[in-house]
Amino acid sequence: MSRLPFELLLALRYLRPKRTFVSVITLISVVGVTLGVAVLIIVISVMSGFDRQLREKILGFNTHLKVFVPGRTLDNHEAVMRTIAANQQVKAVAPFVMARVLLETEPRNGQSQVDAPYVRGIDMLQETNISILPSSIREGVFDVSDRGLLVGTELAYNLNLEVGDLVTIYSPEELKQIRDQRGKEGETAVLPDEYEVRGIFDVGYYEYNLSVVIASLEDAQDLYVLGDDVHGLLVMLHDPYQAPSVAYQLGQELGPDFKVSTWMQENANLLNALIVEKNVMFYLLFFIMIVAALCILSALITFVVQKTREIGMLKALGATDFQVSLIFLSQGALVGAIGDLTGYGLGMLALAYRNEFLHFMNRLTGFELFPASIYGFTELPALIDPKDILLICGSAWVICTLGGIIPAWRAGRLQPVEALRYE
Repeated sequence: MSRLPFELLLALRYLRPKRTFVSVITLISVVGVTLGVAVLIIVISVMSGFDRQLREKILGFNTHLKVFVPGRTLDNHEAVMRTIAANQQVKAVAPFVMARVLLETEPRNGQSQVDAPYVRGIDMLQETNISILPSSIREGVFDVSDRGLLVGTELAYNLNLEVGDLVTIYSPEELKQIRDQRGKEGETAVLPDEYEVRGIFDVGYYEYNLSVVIASLEDAQDLYVLGDDVHGLLVMLHDPYQAPSVAYQLGQELGPDFKVSTWMQENANLLNALIVEKNVMFYLLFFIMIVAALCILSALITFVVQKTREIGMLKALGATDFQVSLIFLSQGALVGAIGDLTGYGLGMLALAYRNEFLHFMNRLTGFELFPASIYGFTELPALIDPKDILLICGSAWVICTLGGIIPAWRAGRLQPVEALRYE
């Protein structure tokens, strides 16, 4: 301790708990910084976890790029696939058909149920390189051949579907034929296509599990009377974050008739909303630290008044204005450092047991505080980013240190004669 500068020694001595009003304010300041740092770490880490997990779920079922011709189908998709595959950044490319259909169940007992999911036609041989769907089958098998169908867990639950059940699918073309023939002489019945549920998948994202069914590419082409045409091409890249640059390259190679969309563009609203929410939460919760800094300011102002005599003696013994100011400035910095350390520890502890606490609160309140139907995840995600931790702890320490500038400046300006009048 003797090797420490006397300014820091005095600052540590003055911070020792005493049964005074100033000590109470100092304790409140430390608690304020601790809570501010802990809450910010928890919230920002959870928001970062949301962003990361959402991107993983999006990229797990969706591809990095989609190539299509606006307003019409793609008739020469094999030639286009060869052009796309020639790009060094491209990992895999496959055709797809995707649009809404009307799906009706055929239950063994009771009334049928109707929904309007998207049907996605896939090539089973190439799907392994395109998405996580083949490894996400929870019941049944990954088989869509001969009018086979895969449905998501949420859709299967809502429609009471099980593996082996039969469903009928009406395409928009069939519904149009039914409408056009209604009331006409010689009206003929339009029979929808019948499919068998071969598997139930869970890709980890609520919206996909609820609103997408999987059929073979050939069956989807038949539904929309496409022949050999497809709606577009799905493209996987070695690095998904290179999607904008690769999209530009492919757009130049394929020509103006083609449109290349990235996964970032298709999910821009959701991803941007998460970024905005994260920034807003940071700024709002940062006011907790500002309140703590104001507590430090009031405590140090009172402390300077109480220690006026000692300040005068230090000045009389040769202490400079800067040295006296540094004593009180060090107090604010020490309060910030203590609050940072305790807040960091509390935040890490809360993040480690976040899901246990969430399940406990669910049982205690009887409500699902983190419903999967709204957020799309069954567990509370978190991502501890060292940059975010450094920003939170660093800014908290700086704001606490700045809280001591005014009283430190006031103490440094005291003249020895005026200060010793308080003797």
